[in-house]
Amino acid sequence: MKRILAALLLVPCLALAQGYPSRQVRIIVPYPPGGATDVMARVIAQKLGETWGQQPLVENKPGASGSIGSDLVAKSAADGYTLLMQGTQHAINLSIYKQLPYDTLRDFTPVAYIGLAPFLLVLHPSVPATSVTELIAWIKTRPGGVNYGSSGVGGAAHLAGEMFKTAAGVQFTHIPYKGAAPAMADLLGGQVPMVFDPIPTSLPHVRGGRIKALAITSAQRSPLVPEVPTVAESGLPGFEVAAWFGLYAPAATPADIVGKLNAEVNRVLQLPEVKEKFAALGADTSPMNADQFALHLRAEVAKFAKAIKDSGAKAE
Repeated sequence: MKRILAALLLVPCLALAQGYPSRQVRIIVPYPPGGATDVMARVIAQKLGETWGQQPLVENKPGASGSIGSDLVAKSAADGYTLLMQGTQHAINLSIYKQLPYDTLRDFTPVAYIGLAPFLLVLHPSVPATSVTELIAWIKTRPGGVNYGSSGVGGAAHLAGEMFKTAAGVQFTHIPYKGAAPAMADLLGGQVPMVFDPIPTSLPHVRGGRIKALAITSAQRSPLVPEVPTVAESGLPGFEVAAWFGLYAPAATPADIVGKLNAEVNRVLQLPEVKEKFAALGADTSPMNADQFALHLRAEVAKFAKAIKDSGAKAE
């Protein structure tokens, strides 16, 4: 009898998944148009629309480091029709904001891991180091350490520097900028000696010889810059921090809908044209199932919580 009741309860869920989506899906991007998160959401939406026969609507709801748009999704109906496209900041905000209007782990269902976009550790040519080991030794000779720049307080690039400082046992002073472009401008001008920067904004200057790429912050070398070693293999074993992107639904979204979305998005991520567009953003697609993505999110929340505690970083 229990098995019969369980089967009867499952029928409506199966019917729901088979008919999904029966109307337009919204993908909320909690940042302004034009950034990596927005571009990725639009690429995925276009490809999903080709299969579904109706284009998902991408809506930008920026503000408070992504928390305004994220809160909108957290409080939406758990029916698969309102989704969130978020970056690494989703894992960071839980620790860097004293009061979030939602709980990152409790109020969302991880749907699909989209991809990884590591940072390059880039130096001004005047810095006399050609390896991470040499850089650490040089910093230790400088009274008070050195400055490093990033795209802003509380972002993954900022915390990459703080984690490097802890792992290497050196002294850093963080110089925050309002975006990657002004940070790069000051690096080129020699106002800061080093920056943790996304590949797309750094690589043209590296190729042109105006700055030098010392290492990449991901666990493995990137196919976008295979000649650049990782920080981990260059003297700081276990070092890993990068920007990454994911798709979420409100908590309690039916598992069958989550499974269907995960399969559809993972299919899209394997398309050569999608891989090419993501590569232009400095990102490598890395499909996971929903359970794997949930474990990844929890691990990243814990990692950034420690980095924020150790550094004393606070939201602007």
